[in-house]
Amino acid sequence: MVKTTSFDQLREQAIALRLAGKSRREIKQILRIGSNETLNNALRGVPPPAWTTRPNAKDELRSKARQLRDSGRTYDEIAAELGVSKSSVSLWVRDLPRTGRLSYEESRKRNLDGTAAYWDAERPIREARRQEVRDCAFAEIGELSDRELLIAGAVAYWCEGGKEKPYTRQRGGVRFINSDPGLILIFMRFMTLVGVAPERLMCTVHIHESADTEVAQQYWLDVTGLPRQQFSRPTVKRHNPRTNRKNTGDSYRGCLAIRVLRSAGLYKQIEGWASAAAAAPSPKEDTAGTDPPEFPLEG
Repeated sequence: MVKTTSFDQLREQAIALRLAGKSRREIKQILRIGSNETLNNALRGVPPPAWTTRPNAKDELRSKARQLRDSGRTYDEIAAELGVSKSSVSLWVRDLPRTGRLSYEESRKRNLDGTAAYWDAERPIREARRQEVRDCAFAEIGELSDRELLIAGAVAYWCEGGKEKPYTRQRGGVRFINSDPGLILIFMRFMTLVGVAPERLMCTVHIHESADTEVAQQYWLDVTGLPRQQFSRPTVKRHNPRTNRKNTGDSYRGCLAIRVLRSAGLYKQIEGWASAAAAAPSPKEDTAGTDPPEFPLEG
């Protein structure tokens, strides 16, 4: 009890000296206080006199820092938002009472809001950079020659088309399936190049039952430009509500499978073209100045 009374008297004297315009150093000397912590406790809640603040010394930042501190922000958060050092924040707000810790929900919401704000600003910048790279790469390719289209079409088929396995033979010849309209159009150009008439292309839409089958069918009709009679009834897959499948929503159009009639011989040709494209050239072989090989096309 004696210590409490003694401190109360010390605090009362310190506040009186502070209000009289004395500096912290003068108060320590007058009251013979040897600890800064004791002086801080004695002057807690007492604002410093006006003469101790420098004119135009980041007054706006100081005011904003005090507002943020009153709202419950930490030193680190204030320093990050205002772009100042943590020590400056401490000087500006240390006389304010310490706020309690944020709850988990409040802290998580603040972090999520900060992340969302960051990506709202960053996403357009990154997308512009990606688009610039795509545009430059697009310009590098230009118009494909027949030979380049033949190679691209054969490789695309060998990646996404139906192939023979050691334990079974490919039945029905050439069959290509994909959900990307760009690849579908490359395959159709490839077929035109090798002499396949559009009438030999039979299409089937493969789609989950949770999607709009009619809309998907019309979408692929528009992409291919083929008549409806070359489209068979869509193959509908049963939807599993427990799956983590991401291909949902209005943009989901399923996959388009294209079967080429009377294409057993064409399949063997594609196999040869793809094998040639994948074959590593001999390091000793000099092909400079040689004419490109002739590729037999199916009539």
